[in-house]
Amino acid sequence: MSERPFSDISYQRFLTEEKLMGSKCQSCGAVYLPPRPICIKCHGSEMAWAEMPGQGRLSAFTCISVGPPFMIAEGYGRKNPYCSGVVELEGKVRVDARIEGVDTTRPETIRVGMPLKVEYLHRGEGEDRKTYLAFRPPA
Repeated sequence: MSERPFSDISYQRFLTEEKLMGSKCQSCGAVYLPPRPICIKCHGSEMAWAEMPGQGRLSAFTCISVGPPFMIAEGYGRKNPYCSGVVELEGKVRVDARIEGVDTTRPETIRVGMPLKVEYLHRGEGEDRKTYLAFRPPA
C-alpha cells in the first residue's frame, strides 16, 4: 500500500490519517498489529503494510481507576475509570486499545465477545497532537 518503513512513527502517521495498518509476512502470511518489521513466526523480514478491518470483538478488558498522568489530565481517575481491552479483529489479529462508549463504573455491563468498531481519538494541538487507537460498540 505505502512505501513507508515499519516504525512507530509510520504507524502513528497512519493512525493520524485514520487508517488501521498492520504488517503481513510475505513468507508465511502472519499478520501483526501494531506492525512488526520481522515475522516472529518464521523470522522472515519480507513484511508489507496491510490494512486491518475496523471491526472486531472484545476478547478481554480491565477498567482502570489509577492511570498514568496523561489519562488523569483527560479527567480519568477513581471516580471516572477508563477501559482498556484486547480486541480480536476479523482475521484473528488481536490489538490492545482503549474501549470507549462503555459504562466503566459498572464493569459487569461490559461483555467479552461484544462487537466493537474502530475509533480514532485525536488529542492535543499542533506539534503535541497525537492520535490514539480506540474501539467502541456500534451505535
